[in-house]
Amino acid sequence: MMIRNYFKIAWRNLWKNKGYSFINIFGLAIGITCASLILLWVEDEVNFDQAIPDKELVFAVPTNQKYDGEWRTFFQATPGPLAAVLKAEIPEITKSARKRDIGYLFNVGEKSVNSAGSFADKDLIDIFGLNFIAGNPKDAFKEKKSVIITQKIASIFFDKSDDAIGKNIQFDKKETFVITAVVKDFPENTSFTFDWLAPFENFTDGKEWTQGYGANFTDTFVKLAAGSDVEKVNEKVKAILPAKTGDAETEAILFSANDWHLRSKFENGKIDGGRIEYVRLFSFIALIILIIACINFMNLSTARSEKRANEVGMRKALGSGRKQLIFQFLTEAVLTAFISGIVSLLLLIALIPQFNLLIDKNLSLAITAPIHFLPIVIITLFCGIISGLYPAFYLSSFKPIEVLKGSRRQSGSASFTRKTLVVIQFSISIIFIISTLLVYQQVQHIKNRNLGMVKENLIEMPAANGDIIKNFKSIEQELTSSGLVESVALMNSQILSGGNNTSGIDWQGKTTDADILISIRTVTPQFFNTAGMVLKEGKGFTSSEAVDSTKVLISESFAKLMATDNVVGNTIDYNGQLLTINGVVKDFLYGDMYGTSDPVMFYHQAEEADYMYIKPAVGVEINKTLAAIESVLKTQNPGFPFEYRFVDEAFNERFKSEQLVENLSQIFAVLAIIISCLGLFGLSAFTAEQRRKEIGVRKVLGSSVLGIVKLLSKDFLVLVLLSILISVPISWYVMQNWLQGFAYRIDIKLWVFAIAGFSAVLIALITVSFQAIKAAIANPVKSLRTE
Repeated sequence: MMIRNYFKIAWRNLWKNKGYSFINIFGLAIGITCASLILLWVEDEVNFDQAIPDKELVFAVPTNQKYDGEWRTFFQATPGPLAAVLKAEIPEITKSARKRDIGYLFNVGEKSVNSAGSFADKDLIDIFGLNFIAGNPKDAFKEKKSVIITQKIASIFFDKSDDAIGKNIQFDKKETFVITAVVKDFPENTSFTFDWLAPFENFTDGKEWTQGYGANFTDTFVKLAAGSDVEKVNEKVKAILPAKTGDAETEAILFSANDWHLRSKFENGKIDGGRIEYVRLFSFIALIILIIACINFMNLSTARSEKRANEVGMRKALGSGRKQLIFQFLTEAVLTAFISGIVSLLLLIALIPQFNLLIDKNLSLAITAPIHFLPIVIITLFCGIISGLYPAFYLSSFKPIEVLKGSRRQSGSASFTRKTLVVIQFSISIIFIISTLLVYQQVQHIKNRNLGMVKENLIEMPAANGDIIKNFKSIEQELTSSGLVESVALMNSQILSGGNNTSGIDWQGKTTDADILISIRTVTPQFFNTAGMVLKEGKGFTSSEAVDSTKVLISESFAKLMATDNVVGNTIDYNGQLLTINGVVKDFLYGDMYGTSDPVMFYHQAEEADYMYIKPAVGVEINKTLAAIESVLKTQNPGFPFEYRFVDEAFNERFKSEQLVENLSQIFAVLAIIISCLGLFGLSAFTAEQRRKEIGVRKVLGSSVLGIVKLLSKDFLVLVLLSILISVPISWYVMQNWLQGFAYRIDIKLWVFAIAGFSAVLIALITVSFQAIKAAIANPVKSLRTE
């Protein structure tokens, strides 16, 4: 009964002061909404790979390789025999498997679809804990031409999953496999996904180079026995490759499934962060936004203390104790917070679809789930208690005799506290503004750097499947003769990707202990023109493969390693084959978009190509070019879907994390400013109300509207200027540390701080001026008639 009375009184007080209550409710609702969205994102991030049973026992096995005295970590870069040796020689490893990713066109009857899958060893079924819908796990890889498909692939070709078992499916219209099992699709938040799995022997049979330790070409995964000492097992794993190869500068390491998504960044052979940094950052920012919202409540509650002084004095005189008053004021705060929580739920329902577009995920609120409902309740309760704690203790401290006699003076400490809280609010808002500007500058700086090639309108297509390579000359001739395409070329890897590297290249003058990683690229003659690369010295490839079979082009950074004025005509020893340098190509950016790329050697060879690149003719509508390409490929590569993407789009995808930081920084900056302005709006309204008689007197004595606006605004502007002085050094320090993580970065300019400071002053002035002008133009008779 007593609690119900507290809530009745709290509701009556909220309704009585609904203007200020609205500001509190809306401010807290924004804070709760922001925190809830971030929690949903964090939940998805930290729950990656939960579909893997015994996740803490599952490990990928990348390799560390030392070049120029520094360890570099490579994935899908272990030798073929390693998986079996790990299982055989390390007792704690109970399962081990290789996995090689590859894409094929799947055909069943007249239906076809492109798929991305893997050749793998049988143990991968248990390591990844595949959930079988149809078929038997024990028989899934019984035959070499067996294939496991996912539920998604099965639904394309068959009415029911059970109907797929025993049916034939064609790979690239060439090889036929038998479907032995259908497994449940992996959740979206899974690091390693695939549409199908087939026995690894289908990839290695007939390829002698896959049998030894000289080629690193596959992913390796292992599962440990329960209770294993991971550190001790890792030391055993590290010792395997040096023992087998005699090379102490290559080692395999264990990489836990717990870290695959959040801690995938390696520096000098060890984990050095990753997306976990963003999880921590945004969790901290969500907390800051909540605190800013709570500051509003505290400010307005203490500012209105004089209005409630008589209430407190009367209730104390009638016997209410301080504890009862504290509980009453906390009840008001908690009730305000829970109303804000209800408003935030409505905002969440409206905003989650847009938030998903922003972060490229498919999050859902699922409010009935305890994992979602309880955090929102806890956040709401936290906001209510934090917001109401100081006002409750402050208001309940009033002495009834002083209040009722009218002899109580306004507390200077309360005024100081309000000003301090306003400074904190605006300092945080200005830090957000500065950070947003600098993040945007850094992302644009990286995106706009000279790549050494022209990425705009450059079309990239898979070329390994079907007859593209076999019919390439005809494809090239038809496209270039159409007038819609300037040039066409092939390459053995994606132009922006790393990989296909070797250190087994020698040249005259190279020191014997130098171990330098060189990237190998096989291309057709028109590649450099197609990609907009610049030939600095010598000549490119000709159209005659016979003429160019022993000639190579090298990148500018490779030429610098040879330490000679003219490298054209010099020879390179690559695995015992002497190759002549025909020309030098200006360096281009690939692999690490933030640093410098490894040196490159270009072969003239079409057979090993995996991708085709097309440069549209200048001034031609891109849709016409794409239609022409599709038409030619329907003839030259029949039965295969027309798939392409633009290199500039692939380039932008490399910055998804940075783009996420940029977008969320902008949103947080706006939210922080909105919440701060709500508080400033409420405080300025209260100040104007408190000084209405003074304003009336000044108007009667001849003060202008502008003079009164200046009078009411100057105190707030002083606080904002103080916020600028506090926020500038803090934001400089924080952002300078953030920028240190980029090898290619901007310098922080003073104008960024100037813009942020000016913006904060302008926003504050507009917010305060609204109430100041309203007070200044009010009729002075109304404010003075009670005197």
